[in-house]
Amino acid sequence: MLGAGERTSAAQGAGKEKQSQSDDYAKRRKLYEQISLRTGLEWPYIAAIDQYERTLSQAHPKTRPLRKSAVTGVYIAESAWVGELNPSPEDTNPVSIRFFHGIGQDGSGDRRADRDKDEDLLYSVTAQALKKGSALDDFGIGLWEYYHNTRAVQRVLQFAKLYKHYNRLDLSSHAFPLPLGSNYSFRSTWGYSRGWGGKRIHEGTDIFARHGVPVRSTCYGIIEIKGWNVYGGWRIGIRDLNNLYHYYAHLSGFDKQLKTGDIVRPGQTLGWVGSSGYGRPGTQGKFPPHLHYGIYRDRGLVEWAFDPYPLLRRWEREEYQAHKAKARGSASR
Repeated sequence: MLGAGERTSAAQGAGKEKQSQSDDYAKRRKLYEQISLRTGLEWPYIAAIDQYERTLSQAHPKTRPLRKSAVTGVYIAESAWVGELNPSPEDTNPVSIRFFHGIGQDGSGDRRADRDKDEDLLYSVTAQALKKGSALDDFGIGLWEYYHNTRAVQRVLQFAKLYKHYNRLDLSSHAFPLPLGSNYSFRSTWGYSRGWGGKRIHEGTDIFARHGVPVRSTCYGIIEIKGWNVYGGWRIGIRDLNNLYHYYAHLSGFDKQLKTGDIVRPGQTLGWVGSSGYGRPGTQGKFPPHLHYGIYRDRGLVEWAFDPYPLLRRWEREEYQAHKAKARGSASR
């Protein structure tokens, strides 16, 4: 167990980290509002472009390096910024960059298109997205023409929907997928072989619990899929702001009010633990009741599963700590 001094030090460290994150969100919000004033595009859409760019940079850190002090997550290759035939790779003149068909623009008003400046980077990508207009359909076309990827269009619009609904950037909190007061058990089952449906591996973590225990959203996100899958039975898939796809399978049923495209929050009930799957719609009982929980990262053109077990342990621990802190606060009043 931690001593009093260690607990105080840990609390101070967590406090500093939270303050740093809060400062980062404030800087980003200010940048989005500045770009919004220059382009006329609402800040949630600008934030969504930036967040999608950030997820790509996080997924490809070697090919999309960002400055340590960068506020934006936007990365634009040097050749795309100045133009492929531009003889000056460090060109910052908007006129000559435009002549060589580069996309770099002046977003700060200093008459320079500086690839190392947050305002110029984000303004330049936003301008590309607005080439066809600011109406939602036109904006979507502009996004597609820039990214040449329908998934990119979907992600930006999903992110914008979340930012617009909550009117804030800090949507990073999580919850454990089952109520902490329920009786459940789980361990790392990543990579285990599967016994039904051909040769394949287990891409997730199984959380065993009684039939009917509530299954909760682990994140803020958008429901992408809801319905039957021959392997997962009654399942639901949610996309979060980190471009992670959260997959909940083998449910006994869903919250009937939920539908595809709905926004969900951490801890919100999605359905209930069951044993559905491994057959045609309605198949039940081929295995003990449990929740199969998986996470997939969108890398731009493909999605890859990764082991969710460490995150589940982390979210379980953080939720326990939050409950204890709340109980201590109530007891001291």
